[in-house]
Amino acid sequence: MDFTQSPPSNSLSLGFLSHSSVVTAPNGSKNDRSSKIVDDSISFQIESRIQDMAHPVPSIPLQLMDQQTEDHHNCKEENLNEEKKESEKVDEERDEEEFRFWGHSMCLKRKRDCDSVSSTSAYPVKSLKASSNELELRRNAVRAWGNQSLRVADLDVFEIMEKEKLRQYKGIELIASENFVCKAVMEALGSHLTNKYSEGMPRSRYYGGNQYIDEIEILCGERALAAFGLDSESWGVNVQAYSCTSANFAVYTGLLLPGDRIMGLDTPSGGNTSHGCYLPNGRKVSGASIFFESLSYKVNPQSGYIDYDKLEERAVDFHPKILICGGSSYPREWDYARFRQIADKCGAVLLCDMAQISGLVAAKECISPFEFCDIVTSTSHKSLRGPRGGIIFYRKGPKPRKRCMLLNQGEGSDRYDFEEKINFAVFPALQGGPHNNHIAALAIALKQVATPEYKAYMQQVKKNAQALASALLRRNCRLVTGGTDNHLLLWDLRNLGLTGKNFEKVCELCHITLNKVTIFDDNGNLTPGGVRIGTPAMTSRGSLEADFETIADFLLRAVQIASSVQREHGKVPKPFLKGLESSKEIVELRTRVESFASQFAMPGFDI
Repeated sequence: MDFTQSPPSNSLSLGFLSHSSVVTAPNGSKNDRSSKIVDDSISFQIESRIQDMAHPVPSIPLQLMDQQTEDHHNCKEENLNEEKKESEKVDEERDEEEFRFWGHSMCLKRKRDCDSVSSTSAYPVKSLKASSNELELRRNAVRAWGNQSLRVADLDVFEIMEKEKLRQYKGIELIASENFVCKAVMEALGSHLTNKYSEGMPRSRYYGGNQYIDEIEILCGERALAAFGLDSESWGVNVQAYSCTSANFAVYTGLLLPGDRIMGLDTPSGGNTSHGCYLPNGRKVSGASIFFESLSYKVNPQSGYIDYDKLEERAVDFHPKILICGGSSYPREWDYARFRQIADKCGAVLLCDMAQISGLVAAKECISPFEFCDIVTSTSHKSLRGPRGGIIFYRKGPKPRKRCMLLNQGEGSDRYDFEEKINFAVFPALQGGPHNNHIAALAIALKQVATPEYKAYMQQVKKNAQALASALLRRNCRLVTGGTDNHLLLWDLRNLGLTGKNFEKVCELCHITLNKVTIFDDNGNLTPGGVRIGTPAMTSRGSLEADFETIADFLLRAVQIASSVQREHGKVPKPFLKGLESSKEIVELRTRVESFASQFAMPGFDI
């Protein structure tokens, strides 16, 4: 294109200005409209002969070579010698090409290899490089606090946790409500799932970003139903409860009004405080008794078995809206069919708290409550070997014809209406967001529950409990009900002159953990005269019947030590504990216990 020719005569003109140019308007007047542009650059401007001079069109800077040349020099190293600089100058002159543009002498420069970017992007690239360095600094700062191991981040907590790990490994765990979880459950509990907030139910959350959390919770619910052989058309499940106590209270909250009546097993008889509990002085212990009216049924003090005739008599008089079966320290089977008859007779919803025996139920090693009960709750960390939490199963769909007429829930509806009420009670009535790491861990445990290996485990749990019971009975120990049908037994220490509290302390100092329980005497008075012993935890470590024979010997040796210290220092806790501090027999038994327990593997971690 020939730029040396004058532009055609029309209303538009194209002009180039230096930063000091003065523009001559079409009417002959001079107007300095140029803005100051650095480095002697040239401005580009379109002039119209009909434009309004009151609204001038600004000039546009046009950058041809100077800025690129500057960038080209910037890419050179400052420590180049003079000879290289001269050589580069010659090369630059070869790459430059001069021409005239409407009377202006101009020079174009070819792009050189070292020019990695065009002149229009030179400065942004420098900025991006700076931003990239700054971003890497920020990444490192996050990693510095976010990717530290526990040992590095908090040595105090780490050292305490290591002591607890060693205690578990070296001790004999006989608390019936404790167990050891596998490594996979631990990994889920300590995972990134704890970061997510997911209030609400799957596919109906209050927050976004829950598509994968929904998948996990739905999978967990499906596995819960499968583990207990339940049809999803007839049973629903909520896996968000933080504990079985929370699960029970959610059932009360969803189905009852404040002040409505509930009825469960008395705590000294082996019931749980979440079923209603009063102290002898009348003080209400649990929320179940504070917000609802509770009446307990009891075991027969002579036999230790539930007295179903008295239970029925009290229930018919009391008319509870929820009748509760299940407990924390009851070593025998539950007569769910009889409970169903009583519940129907007084028009109550039948709730089973199977927290202690849920593993046996899943393995079909005891009678299942699902055939007879309307709602079933459980923990997930006891015999199920899962994380610490709760779970609620509830009936749904059409009611049986007879039960439709008897149940006082649903205002005469022929369908169960528990689902919406219970889910709403869990959230938003009682809890906040679910613990997604716990739900994932529960899903893992429930997958294991459905395996033949788990059934074999629960069979061994029962065998070990029966072996321990037989070993103690042969040594003239007294067991409540004379034995056990499940995973636990109650040892009555009163004939040995010991209290459960003092014996528990002796065992703890010897690295044997169990828990004291209150036992009814013949007059119905409360005395902390026994301990509860369970076999699930040590069975998880691989203990068999012969091992529990050895454990029985350790327990009898602890009885001898407790009796000896008690004779010298008395039953009062403070002097009794002082006497234990100087006991060489405690040290000797602890050494034997630790040597025995250290033979067995620990699920989840190595020592």
